[in-house]
Amino acid sequence: MFESAEIGRTIDKATFEAEEPALREALLEAQYELKQQARFPVIVLINGVEGAGKGETVKLLNEWMDPRLIQVSTFDIQTDEELARPPAWRYWRQLPPKGRMGVFFGNWYSQMLQGRVHGEFKDAVLDQSIDGAERLERMLCDEGALIFKFWFHLSKKHMKARLEALKEDPLHSWRISPLDWQQSKTYDKFVRHGERILRRTSRDYAPWYVVEGVDHYYRSLTVGRILLEGLQAALANPQRSKLQPHSAPLVSSLDNRGLLASLDMTQTLDKDDYKEQLATEQARLSGLMRDKRMRKHALIAAFEGNDAAGKGGAIRRVTGALDPRQYRIVPVAAPTEEERAQPYLWRFWRHIPARGHFTIFDRSWYGRVLVERVEGFCSQADWLRAYGEINDFEEELTNAGVILVKFWLAIDQQTQLERFKEREQIPFKRFKITEEDWRNRDKWDDYADAVGDMVDRTSTEIAPWTLIEANDKRFARVKVLRTINEAIEAAFARD
Repeated sequence: MFESAEIGRTIDKATFEAEEPALREALLEAQYELKQQARFPVIVLINGVEGAGKGETVKLLNEWMDPRLIQVSTFDIQTDEELARPPAWRYWRQLPPKGRMGVFFGNWYSQMLQGRVHGEFKDAVLDQSIDGAERLERMLCDEGALIFKFWFHLSKKHMKARLEALKEDPLHSWRISPLDWQQSKTYDKFVRHGERILRRTSRDYAPWYVVEGVDHYYRSLTVGRILLEGLQAALANPQRSKLQPHSAPLVSSLDNRGLLASLDMTQTLDKDDYKEQLATEQARLSGLMRDKRMRKHALIAAFEGNDAAGKGGAIRRVTGALDPRQYRIVPVAAPTEEERAQPYLWRFWRHIPARGHFTIFDRSWYGRVLVERVEGFCSQADWLRAYGEINDFEEELTNAGVILVKFWLAIDQQTQLERFKEREQIPFKRFKITEEDWRNRDKWDDYADAVGDMVDRTSTEIAPWTLIEANDKRFARVKVLRTINEAIEAAFARD
């Protein structure tokens, strides 16, 4: 893959100066059109051999284009804040919004490549990382992102010649970094494993571009041309940010429709038993959250359920056992303008807790396969692919030590009707009932189908769903607390 980049292509200064003004103007126009359309973001991944002109090229792009619309991020050294969260968190929080460009140095490829070169893991782990990168990029592209992946290459001969020339030049020897010398010793491994990564991850939706780095005129024009061609093609395609209809047939959800109907909704707790069991489970949760073993874990509870199923009351009983500094509640409503400019999982990644902390999502990422599906807020292709994307997301969380519990609080239609009427009669509860709640009752069967599919496709061994029989609020609250406690204890037992 790198053989063609060993030739040492060059462009003379006169050719560069003749072409640069037009290229620069066209790139700037494309950048402003990107901002104007605001249909998709642009992500540029910078990788390759040290000394091949990565930094110089990005610096030049900032000169050619409007730097206010380009966010350059580097991920070489992990901060304490990043170390306390799943690895992908640091990348998600830096994603550019629609209409902007983000340049990533030291990205997910740099991390996996350096780890393999220095023997931190074997090929099997590298292949797992490659698969994860592919899934991430496919999701970003499905959400509309335009991804450019550049590998800046130098042959071993050219790299050594550069280092020797700089070493002998007292005015420029400072440009040699410790990483340059280190890579000169591990060059063969770096290129071999780099080629494996590029081979496995160059896809039509996110291809790699290998750019010779010997001549700065050549590499600058090459990168500029690639960016311009890709940007112009994407901007001219009005369908670019819209997915094509999914080719796979829909699986009938009739078999899943009985899932909720099979729950025993008659389960109850009398008042005395409720008080005793609630106090027991709250004390248990309080102790578990203070346990030193919790320092290795974060805790996430995702609450979904029918309208008026008692999610708020259950959440209050959970938090009632804790110090407010230990938890955070994230209420999820319609996405804001900022959130609509990002892939839909972005607004959840940004709230992932650090180790030792607890985040409660009142509604969650499952909105994509529930309300967005039923109400037609996204395409069929969107919510069909979301099952796999959600499973990947939750696997990333659990692999990083996050304890994840997911609740569906279920009530029957009659109980919901009674609670709606009660809310309308009680002044301090009227804010809880809206016209939309009444309208959603007309789609009860559609939501039942969506819930059945959701549980069927996303209740995994690492992140199972817990269905809560919530006709009796007391029973539901205790079951929620007990489930959280059992999940924490199970995680401690695996440590």
